[in-house]
Amino acid sequence: MMTEISLNILDVAQNSVRAEASLIEITVDADTEKDMLTVIISDNGCGMTEEQVKNVTDPFFTTRTTRKIGLGVPFFKMSAESTGGSFSIVSELGVGTTTKACYVLSSIDRMPLGDITGTIHTLVTMNPDIDFVYKYNVNERGFVMDTREFREILGEVSFAEAEVSDYINEYLTENKAETDNGIMI
Repeated sequence: MMTEISLNILDVAQNSVRAEASLIEITVDADTEKDMLTVIISDNGCGMTEEQVKNVTDPFFTTRTTRKIGLGVPFFKMSAESTGGSFSIVSELGVGTTTKACYVLSSIDRMPLGDITGTIHTLVTMNPDIDFVYKYNVNERGFVMDTREFREILGEVSFAEAEVSDYINEYLTENKAETDNGIMI
């Protein structure tokens, strides 16, 4: 079991990377009035067959050849459902995949969101050929980071360059703090 939701996000986003996605969208939406935390990860990767979608939450099913089990998606599903929330995955071969996990915020079984800034920063800076759209919302306040906008300004400069990487980290940190205003998710 992962210790924080951001690690589940990292794992599922890495699946999108392996699926050769060129665009990965990650949404984290907390609504304290509705007592719900929703995480959505969508990609335009290779997608899955109906059979793969049916089996993806089975820990003994994996398309990877490096090991015989795949625990990331089953753990993500279990973490959401253990709070009284829900989990879904929709995929179309050649189109992409969308994974959605809904957590009951007040559930004692809900793990913390964790270092979501570090997770997004890592994904963006370590996958230079992939665009990311990250949406972070808390109680209808939010911000969006779209790496396509950064690319327009930076041209061919890599996100892994020290100054750019630092800027991305600061951008994420400052906007998260302004959005959640100290609310611990």
